[in-house]
Amino acid sequence: MPAASRVFPDAAAVLDCAPVGLCLIDPDGCIRQANPAFADAFGRFPDAVLGEQILDFVHGEDVAAFNAAAAAIRESGSRPSQHEIRLLLPDGQSRWVSAAFSRMAGEPSPGTILQIQSIDVLKQALATLRKSETRWKYALESAHQGVWDHDFSANDLFYSAHWKTIRGMATDAPVDGSLDVWIESVHPADREHVLEYIRRQDEGEVAFNTFQYRERHADGHWVWIESRGASVEWAPDGKPTRIIGTDTDITERKKAEAQLEEISRRLRLALDVSKVGVFEANLDTGAVVRDEQLLRIYGLDPVASNQHGSVFEQRLHPEDRAGALSRVEEGVASTVPFTNAFRIVRPDGEIRHIRSSSVTFTDAEGERKLIGANWDVTEDVTLRDELERARLLAEARNLELEAARTRIEYNALHDHLTGLPNRRFLDQRLDDWIGEKVAYCAILHIDLDRFKQINDTLGHQAGDAMLVHTARVLSSIIGENDFVARVGGDEFLVLCDARHTQDAVVMVADQIIDALRQPVPYDGHLCRFGASVGIAWTLDGTIDAKQSLLNADLALYRAKGLGRNRYEFFTKQLQTQIHHAKRTADEIIKGLEDGEFVPFYQPQFDARTLDIVGVETLARWAHPQYGLLAPDYFLKIAEDINSLTAIDRSIAEQALRDFGHWEAHGFSIPRISVNVSSPRLREPGLIESLKQLGVPRGKLSFELLESIFLDDLDENSSQTLSDLKALGIDIEIDDFGTGHASIIGLMKLNPARLKIDRALVRPVDESAEQRKLVGSIIDIGHSLNIEVVAEGVETRLHASILRDLGCDTLQGYAFARPMSSSDLGHFVTAGQWREKPKMQGGPVFLSAKPNQVVPLR
Repeated sequence: MPAASRVFPDAAAVLDCAPVGLCLIDPDGCIRQANPAFADAFGRFPDAVLGEQILDFVHGEDVAAFNAAAAAIRESGSRPSQHEIRLLLPDGQSRWVSAAFSRMAGEPSPGTILQIQSIDVLKQALATLRKSETRWKYALESAHQGVWDHDFSANDLFYSAHWKTIRGMATDAPVDGSLDVWIESVHPADREHVLEYIRRQDEGEVAFNTFQYRERHADGHWVWIESRGASVEWAPDGKPTRIIGTDTDITERKKAEAQLEEISRRLRLALDVSKVGVFEANLDTGAVVRDEQLLRIYGLDPVASNQHGSVFEQRLHPEDRAGALSRVEEGVASTVPFTNAFRIVRPDGEIRHIRSSSVTFTDAEGERKLIGANWDVTEDVTLRDELERARLLAEARNLELEAARTRIEYNALHDHLTGLPNRRFLDQRLDDWIGEKVAYCAILHIDLDRFKQINDTLGHQAGDAMLVHTARVLSSIIGENDFVARVGGDEFLVLCDARHTQDAVVMVADQIIDALRQPVPYDGHLCRFGASVGIAWTLDGTIDAKQSLLNADLALYRAKGLGRNRYEFFTKQLQTQIHHAKRTADEIIKGLEDGEFVPFYQPQFDARTLDIVGVETLARWAHPQYGLLAPDYFLKIAEDINSLTAIDRSIAEQALRDFGHWEAHGFSIPRISVNVSSPRLREPGLIESLKQLGVPRGKLSFELLESIFLDDLDENSSQTLSDLKALGIDIEIDDFGTGHASIIGLMKLNPARLKIDRALVRPVDESAEQRKLVGSIIDIGHSLNIEVVAEGVETRLHASILRDLGCDTLQGYAFARPMSSSDLGHFVTAGQWREKPKMQGGPVFLSAKPNQVVPLR
């Protein structure tokens, strides 16, 4: 018996009988006893391992764990512990064992009992299983498939991490897999068929299910899911108790399918709309597939089944068959896209023209195929033939058309009446000037004076004759390189060649004005008219032709404003004046909006008693920058911008308010007169507005300029004047003696009073003839029962003479200047105008606050 057996006889008996590997290890780590099962674990006999260090049989990576376990048993005497370690075999291989450590008590030197049991096969099986699980896990994840396992018998519902990821859930999020809860996350449109698939599998009708549906993602959008499930365990009644499956996110696939369907739909629509027929021929088998549109093009029945390849060749026109088939053979042989054109004869005998485009390719199975499209171009061919015939006809008539084109171009560029170039021709010439193809030194803008009177009195034919005469005159005066055009109405324009001097241009303008001033005989009449000329000199740095046109137009405007029958050059001063007029026009409009136009009043006196018999209302502009301005500053510009009516209306309304104020405070002002412009008299609604104001009868007079109204009243103006008189509003004639009114015109208008212009009044103290003239006007007025007012009475001598001549009313600086409403109140209260003057024969200014402006009207 070995020595160890003698030391531990009882332990040796136990060890030998044990079915598992057992050994006794002394405190030094040496094997003191081992049973056959332990030695067999290493492929040795028991005696061969006695005395060996146990660590020599332990895998190096497990030594630390082995020592820790053995030490814990020796020191603490705790209950046995079990560990998995690897033991080394003689051939260098390792084997997994389950090692149990326990302490042997009662010995002087306690030992450690080591029990081992091989688990190597189990470990290999677990490793294989783990490897397999890892492989399938990675395979499912790489395939983007989530796994679910419904084990109804164990009430265990499993959902993989990727199953949750598909739905936007956290991987550790709990899942309520009950059908009632889950179905609420399914798209309402998909629930019915999803429930039907589930029912069929739950009832055992199918063992394998595949269906697609939409489920709501955690962030709210819908994801398309393809679910595949298979029953793997069944109850005795045949119903599945466990179903395992996978879910795949097919949202992108669905989007791609939708896009593909949309592309296909568009393609089908395009083919339908374009009426293109499509075919595909298998060059190896001879099989041909044709769509319905292709069959219709060839006049064949789409539902017939016997449409073999030869039936299409039979439809080819006999004259085109050989060429069309040859073209196909060449195209197939070349393997590049090719086209074809041919005629077909449809079953009903109709001949149609066909175009074809085809290409060969090899499909996935390696078969050669020819795909192509046919479309009917009969209408295009017919149109082309018609166009060709039209072209031939056009060529035959080329000379005639060329002549017509020349006539059309001439007519398009020339005035039909005068034969001069027109505005379109002028624009072309200006473009040539801008493009430096020609050069000019000046632009003359010509407008005929008194042309309208000829048109109105002798008719448009006479006016046309004058325009033709003007064209001849201008053509005879301008130089060979000058350019003249009629630009509209009675306006002409001359471009002077750049070689002219400024003096030469002036000479041309003088010749034009002088020639057009001469009388022109027409139908027994001598027509007299003239011309105003605006000149823009373009060699002063002006390079913009169109701006030069505008400058010439502005110069023409100035020439007409200065008396007509003259020429004016455009100057910087003129431009400044125009800018001033524009600024003033803007200020007038703003001034009307801000109430800057106010009335001033000049009293009128009885020539005998010097009692105040009325006041004339005069417009003043309380300019915020320039102070009080008289009408001569703004009247013409206001008329140009059609604001005169608004000023008249505003002044009249303010005057009526002031008149009411005077009446309320006991001022004795018998009447007020307001100036009325021609546009104001023609203003719609004038009579109605006056009715609403309730003007007392006999208290208001409208002053009309003799030169505008007396002999030139139209029907509407005459009616307005009648309506004014019916309202009790008097009519006065202002500035009488400066116009050309006739006694008949005065009788026709029948005004309440007329005012002798200041230009006639001023010399009465120096000229007996002037006194006689004024006396005659007074006598004429009285003979027609018209009161006579003299304005511009500057001295008491004037007043005495006019009183003796029988004048009824006096107005002028001899008694009072124009004044504001408040100043008028002070003036009436003071009554100083009745005092004798301190300086005999000189002007007497008795206004309490004399104004520094002179009334224009």
